[in-house]
Parts: sequence; C-alpha cells; structure tokens
Amino acid sequence: MTLAKGQMHRRLFLALAAGWLTLPLTARAAPAPAPLRRLRLSNAHTGETFDGPFRDDTGPIKEAMTELSVFLRDHHSGETIAIDVGVLDFLAGVMDAVGATKATVLSAYRTRETNAMLAKTTFGVADNSQHIYGRALDIRLESRNEEAMQAARAMLRGGVGWYPRSAFFHLDSGPVRNWTLDGGGLDRLLLEFRRLVAGGHLAIAPKGQLLVPRAKHLLSVQQRLSLHHALAKAEYAAMRH
Repeated sequence: MTLAKGQMHRRLFLALAAGWLTLPLTARAAPAPAPLRRLRLSNAHTGETFDGPFRDDTGPIKEAMTELSVFLRDHHSGETIAIDVGVLDFLAGVMDAVGATKATVLSAYRTRETNAMLAKTTFGVADNSQHIYGRALDIRLESRNEEAMQAARAMLRGGVGWYPRSAFFHLDSGPVRNWTLDGGGLDRLLLEFRRLVAGGHLAIAPKGQLLVPRAKHLLSVQQRLSLHHALAKAEYAAMRH
C-alpha cells in the first residue's frame, strides 16, 4: 500500500516523538544525587565558628561531623556527643527557606547534669530534653527569626519551639510538635501574687520576701523560683500534649 506524503511525515513524527519521550522518563527514574549541605555557625558561648559542608552526595562527612560534635559540645562540662545529622539538615533547610547565610547557636548538646541544672533555674527547659541526645539546637538568626520558625513548622520535620521575648527558636529531630513560650505564665503568677497581697493573704517582708501569714514562714528567692519553675513546667507539658 502506498502512503501519501502527509501520512508518512505524520507517522515518522509520531515514531520520533515516542522515542524522544522515553529518554527523559528513563533519566528521571534515576534518583538525583543529594545536594552538598553547608552551614555557617557561631557559638554564642565559646566564640568558636564552623563554616563548611557537613553532607555530600555520599552522606554525612565524617570529619565535619566530628568537628561539629566538638563545636556543639556542652560548654558547661566540655563533654561531647555525636550530633544527629537530621537536626543539622533541618537547620540548613530552614536557613535556605529564609535566605539566611549564618546562624548563632545558643544551645546544643547538654549533659543530663547540665540540663537538670538549667531546668531548676531557666523558664521552659524540659526534664528529658532532646538536647540531651544531641538532637536539638537553639538558634538565633541575624533577622527573620519568626519567619524561620514558621518555615520550620511548615516542614513537619521535628520539634519547633518559639521564644519571642528572647528572639530565638528551637529545632529538634524528635517527634513533630510545636510550642511557644513567651513568659506569659510568669506574668500571670506575678499578677496572682499581687492579688493575694492586695487581699491580705500575703505580706511583703522588709527584704522583698513574701510572707505567708498562715504558714508563718518567708518565701525565699529560691522558693519563688521554684514556684515559677513549677508553673513553667506545667505550661510546657500542656503544650506538648
């Protein structure tokens, strides 16, 4: 059978098109190599810096991870731990999302002893923090911290805490959860103290201590800190559930 010239051209075009389309599909089936991931960090407590890649197309870079375990050590005790590459990936992704080129680390690895010490004196420190396992970072950027926190929450990659009064955010590679600690609980506690004083239930002693007439004892600074800490822990626990 003799084909018209137009029909031949159409069949040739369809054959070529079919062959051309199979090539990209084959190429797309191969996974793309993992990108080179870099971080530029400074440590708020030691003044040390890290600037370089920590992951390439083969996985975490061993030498860089060793360097980062020292850089992100517990600055109170000097002890180190292997830092989870997942939280570093999380941070790098957040920085990319907001166009940040460097970040300051406020807290990274903590020993259990350091964490227990901070939990007694610092608002919002969890007793079983991800910091203990090398899976958490407290971060401050030069700007756009709130935007970075929002980007992190949208990624659903782990825990994201926001501390607006101190302008920093927490990232960890644990379960996905979000919380905000703005100190409002302490404000409410102080308002409650003032209400009790105004009602005659509490009295102010000469050195600023709180006197509870019925209990016949003074509330020391440490005791007041304990009250603050108990409220902070209760609020934090409520936010995690």
